[in-house]
Amino acid sequence: MSTAPPPGGFTAEDLLRLPGLPSHTELIDGGLVFRSPQEKWHSRVINLLVAELNRQAPGGLQADREMTVRLAKRQAPEPDVVVVTSEAYERDEPSTYYLPEDVALAVEAVSPDSEKRDRDTKPRKYAKAGIRHYWRVENDEGRTVVYVNEGDPATEGFSLTGIHHNQLKVTTPFTLDIDLTSVGRRSA
Repeated sequence: MSTAPPPGGFTAEDLLRLPGLPSHTELIDGGLVFRSPQEKWHSRVINLLVAELNRQAPGGLQADREMTVRLAKRQAPEPDVVVVTSEAYERDEPSTYYLPEDVALAVEAVSPDSEKRDRDTKPRKYAKAGIRHYWRVENDEGRTVVYVNEGDPATEGFSLTGIHHNQLKVTTPFTLDIDLTSVGRRSA
């Protein structure tokens, strides 16, 4: 199969079957999106969030990194971090993606090439698919900032519920406290 888009664009099924795609290829509006190499901060913030979300999440939830979420026929983004049900995390099939109903939280760590998608496109797609919680994480001149968003049924979108510098403390989707200044710092 060619990577030239078919009429109407690619589908999630195409994305999952196309051989030889670069790692972390996403499907947005039927088009393939290739990610450029990530900076160290990006990898380190993902590592911190996965570790802390797994440590602090209640039973029945599990964090995972860089897994596709099949939102719709032509929408299959790959959040940097997701928190999913333990049942979804442990099931054998599908093994290459999660479904929106599996996801309690989607997180994007913004890179220069993903800024528009992470700030605008993906949150709209996540909200429309019924994902209730979305965090956008940004590197602000060396400081990690987390923008916490919650689904708003009145707008069928997300509403910003907090901007966190240095310390991320929330009570939804579960109680959580993360020292954001520890991004990249080795644990003792």
